Amino acid sequence: MNDHTPHGTMITSFDEAAELIGRLGILPLASLIPDYPSLESVTPRANWHSDTEQDPWRWRVRFPAEGKAAYGKFMKKKAVLVSPEWFPLVYDALRLGQNAETCFKDGLLSRTAWELYQLIEIEQGIDTRVLRERAFMKGKEDKKAFDQAVIEQQDAMFIVISGVKAKVNAAGEKNGWSSTAYETAANWMRQNGIKESSLSKQDARAELMRRLRERCSGKTLAYFEKIFQC
Repeated sequence: MNDHTPHGTMITSFDEAAELIGRLGILPLASLIPDYPSLESVTPRANWHSDTEQDPWRWRVRFPAEGKAAYGKFMKKKAVLVSPEWFPLVYDALRLGQNAETCFKDGLLSRTAWELYQLIEIEQGIDTRVLRERAFMKGKEDKKAFDQAVIEQQDAMFIVISGVKAKVNAAGEKNGWSSTAYETAANWMRQNGIKESSLSKQDARAELMRRLRERCSGKTLAYFEKIFQC
């Protein structure tokens, strides 16, 4: 797959990156798929963490906030951007079960993940600091379990990263590092006017593979076949 950018040029703007996501459907943050682009591979390394308008690290949370792409650790617990057009299919293809509560009752979702999911569902767009406080997981000893449960929910397609929120003091002034925020996948689709797919898990996977076969190499297809269990 060598035609992801015109004439092999590097992407240097948010709009160009959003257009690429729309064209590809799925774009991982890092280079983890064979013969397939990533946000990392199509942008100049010098722009990363530059805290400028050309910084892809800043773009990654603008995409979901502006409805340009769903963002989360959806594939092998790695960060991926999915276009609004493709997300309903990916949601159906990779979702662990019909809903988080059923998965918890069936033993497919951990108790910590289920409890955090309920808090996110109540307060859509909740940031990490507040979520840990609400869940009584503010201690250093709780961080590992918290992080694992949040990734578990993304891998199950129940939540997405909705952006970041700045820490502010009592006067409303920025005070400290920004914190990742989360919302349910269903809410992200609803807020951005995206209709859920009516396809079964099997049919959603088949449709995704049909689209990917149009432009992907054998190595790339083999990777996606494992992801979508085709």
